Amino acid sequence: MTAENRVVTLLRTMVWLLLLLALVACSRPPQPETPAARQSTGLESIPEPDPAKYPGLSDMRSWKNPYLVVREDGIGIVDLSNREIRMLKPEEIPAELVSLGASAWPYGRVVLVAQAVPQNASETTKADLRKNRALLLGTLKELDVQFKEAP
Repeated sequence: MTAENRVVTLLRTMVWLLLLLALVACSRPPQPETPAARQSTGLESIPEPDPAKYPGLSDMRSWKNPYLVVREDGIGIVDLSNREIRMLKPEEIPAELVSLGASAWPYGRVVLVAQAVPQNASETTKADLRKNRALLLGTLKELDVQFKEAP
């Protein structure tokens, strides 16, 4: 290969490298997820929480938004009309919250979360409580629903 051929080959290689670098430099970086890009949850029509509307800590019996209780056997939703607890599987929570309708959310998109005190405080029971709590809080985060801890 002559010196002239080597120079031409080197120039071609440099042109290809420059083109490749230009393409890489011009590519768009990954865009952060915008709220509009989130998947619909069915709760978007519920406004953001308004803490000014919450009852005082000493008067949580007058809580009007959804009220969830973490137990070792699942997650209960409290029927505020009669204070009965209906047990749900963690995967049932999104559909249940959506089914409540806008009138069930006078404080905005926030729920009250309490943890039941187990009668049998074994390590297994404590682990089940932690697991169910984590599942609930993860679900609430995915739904963009805030929570307030019951006293």
